[in-house]
Amino acid sequence: QVQVVESGGGLVQAGDSLRLSCKVSGYTFTTYSVAWFRRVQGKEREFVAGFSKGSEVPYYEDFVRGRVTISRNNAKNTITLQMDNLKPEDTAIYYCAVRQGVRLEMNATLWDYWGQGTLVTVSS
Repeated sequence: QVQVVESGGGLVQAGDSLRLSCKVSGYTFTTYSVAWFRRVQGKEREFVAGFSKGSEVPYYEDFVRGRVTISRNNAKNTITLQMDNLKPEDTAIYYCAVRQGVRLEMNATLWDYWGQGTLVTVSS
């Protein structure tokens, strides 16, 4: 059974940094695509950053490019999201997701397994 658990959210001020972690278990880590999504209040869940299956090359959505770094540790089955220069509009619940397919899909409905989410609040 695949399990996905996020940690690291919290309350920070604009301009601060925050690191989110995702621990996955129950499958061979490198055989799945992995990603971070977020849900801003009142909006749909949106893709933030991720790795396609078997790839070490990250992909970022434009609104976080240059402020966010995603990394993976295959030995520890973890995915980390380092967020810098946070803005109030980054306030959201951040989710880690896993997908069996090769493609890095932006559509949240195409992902197979999700964590419970971790809340990030950025005050101005």
